Amino acid sequence: MNLNDRALLVQLSISQWSARKFDKKATKEVADNHGTSTAAGRYNKALLPMNDSLDNVHKKSTVIRQEFYDNTLPWGMDGTMMLPTSNYLSFMTDFRKSKADWKWLVDMFLTNYDSLRLDAQYQLGSLYDPADYPSTEELRGKFKMDIAVYPVPSGDFRVALASEELSRIQQDVEARVRDAGQTAMREVWQRLYDKVKHSSDKLADPKAIFRDSLIENIRDICAILPRLNFSDDPNLEAMRQQVEATLIKHPDSLRNDPTLRRDTAAQAKDIMDKMSVFMGAIQ
Repeated sequence: MNLNDRALLVQLSISQWSARKFDKKATKEVADNHGTSTAAGRYNKALLPMNDSLDNVHKKSTVIRQEFYDNTLPWGMDGTMMLPTSNYLSFMTDFRKSKADWKWLVDMFLTNYDSLRLDAQYQLGSLYDPADYPSTEELRGKFKMDIAVYPVPSGDFRVALASEELSRIQQDVEARVRDAGQTAMREVWQRLYDKVKHSSDKLADPKAIFRDSLIENIRDICAILPRLNFSDDPNLEAMRQQVEATLIKHPDSLRNDPTLRRDTAAQAKDIMDKMSVFMGAIQ
């Protein structure tokens, strides 16, 4: 398998204003009032308390990060993930839409910024300091989002080095790429296994309460798995199909039919046992 033909490396970067700041004066006052040192604690004030506009931006950022990790696989370098080429178009289409929604939320926040700053002056009282607040234009520059895309290192690696050293570097790169591919495939198996195990644990206990998301999460992983299975592992695809065929049932049916619930839990346990065998083979 030539990994650089089947995957890309991607890095997601999101910068945003936290609207929080360490207040040295307030920290000292608290320490003095309690007879302790400033090393015992820090006072970090919310510059825009009780507002939804910026909170909505932060929440959307969290959703986008989670979507990024759901659609990619570990590569072995902090901040860098592997995106199977089979998932590239679908993921980037969704990302561009999510980014547009995020930018709209940022624009709404910046539109309301002046009024939010006035509200903060009233809410913070003596803790309010106008120097803590950047201008609207300065603030706009603090909000950025982007995805960088790189090729997976290829075996055709040329640098101006002695042939022996070049050969060593090539072997090292190839080994790292091979190991990263194996790690990524273990991650794909693990994601499916975790969803199956969670459903098995919940359904096996007749008194356990579960939400509809228990089944929705299984449906979601089954939908995305074909795009993450970059090595075209037939065993993984067979397991995915079995999970899809046996575990995706209407949540209310599982809640109201004890026999169906018990049988589905047993099927989930059986799938887990089968998956364990394959997962052990790729360790």
